Amino acid sequence: MTRIKKSRKPSGTAPKHAPRTPKSERAPSSKKRDTGNKSGSRQNPGLDKQGGSGQKGSKDPRHGSKKPVALELAQQTKAPVKAPKPKQPKLSDEQLLLKLEEDPRLNELLDRLEEGRVLGGEDQRWLDEQLSKIEALMDKLGISDLDDSQADVRDDDDALLDKFESGAELLKQYQDKD
Repeated sequence: MTRIKKSRKPSGTAPKHAPRTPKSERAPSSKKRDTGNKSGSRQNPGLDKQGGSGQKGSKDPRHGSKKPVALELAQQTKAPVKAPKPKQPKLSDEQLLLKLEEDPRLNELLDRLEEGRVLGGEDQRWLDEQLSKIEALMDKLGISDLDDSQADVRDDDDALLDKFESGAELLKQYQDKD
């Protein structure tokens, strides 16, 4: 069979088109809706809204706040100043040294060290800091641990010598009685 191409020409069975009427004779089916701004509204924004209503200023929302702004600088309100804490009288170096040496936490940590316990990192750091403060104060005051220990050694030596001499005297007394 041979193939027959379809044609675009209407055959006898196709519906007939109505004849075209001129545009002027046609009635508009409905009024065209007005959407958007009129032409030129971007260049002349004030023309549309100016009228006899006496509106003040532009109602364009892009113009910012309607709140009036004071043109003068207002005096800055100062925050209420807190009353300074009364300063404690400054301790003298001797008083500060005594206060540091009598600290219960310091004494407790030193006792732990003497017992051979290991201190935690924070406790060790605090102890080192306190001991360095005490050492600095002692240097400032001219007090040194070596002087005290040497004086104790001298006292011990003198005491031993006294005991020895008194022991020798006691021995002589004992021998004389016999």
